[in-house]
Amino acid sequence: MAGVVRWSVAAALIVVIVIAPIVYFRCVYDTYKRLRIVEPGRVYRSGQMTAEGFADAVERYGLRTIINVQDEFPDPDIALGFWDRQTIKESELCRLLGVRYVHLMPTLLPRHLIPEQRPPVIDQLLNILDDESNYPVLIHCHAGLHRTGILTAIYRMEYQGWTPEQAFLDMKAQGFGPWVCTSANDYVKQYVLTYRPRDQKTGNRKTAALTPDP
Repeated sequence: MAGVVRWSVAAALIVVIVIAPIVYFRCVYDTYKRLRIVEPGRVYRSGQMTAEGFADAVERYGLRTIINVQDEFPDPDIALGFWDRQTIKESELCRLLGVRYVHLMPTLLPRHLIPEQRPPVIDQLLNILDDESNYPVLIHCHAGLHRTGILTAIYRMEYQGWTPEQAFLDMKAQGFGPWVCTSANDYVKQYVLTYRPRDQKTGNRKTAALTPDP
């Protein structure tokens, strides 16, 4: 009998000390998947959260626009919550939350066109961010690291005056990955390292390309 009691106590301790924290971490992670502040009151970034997470972010930050940049999922199925695996289309969720839903596709151009041209999604993003009525904005992909990272870098350089070097280092710090965040990565090269902000007076791109080679 004493042995059974000891095993029961040990099992309970394992649940409390080991399993419960893991489950809690996964619940928080799924709900608020890498939700981070880029600029308070204006721009936020994340991975694909649950519907509960999106709803909380909309309420907490007063979001007006959610931009999904998953090129393979133009209107993904969003789990309602960590404990509820029923789904809802992201566009429908945004409609219910009263926010604008936008899908953008970060694509690449042939290398010989860079830096004279740039991926069309950059100007599509700028058109959205130029409109003050769209703020606050949340940009997200699936993991909230790579596609979200390069488009967040565009915001940093265009609207906050960051250099490509600063935006590059910020992408690394936000988890883009030391092995893939290099000048050999076409996404890093085309979206960040060769980015030229527009002239604030004319709206045209500046003529001098910025091409650091980290």
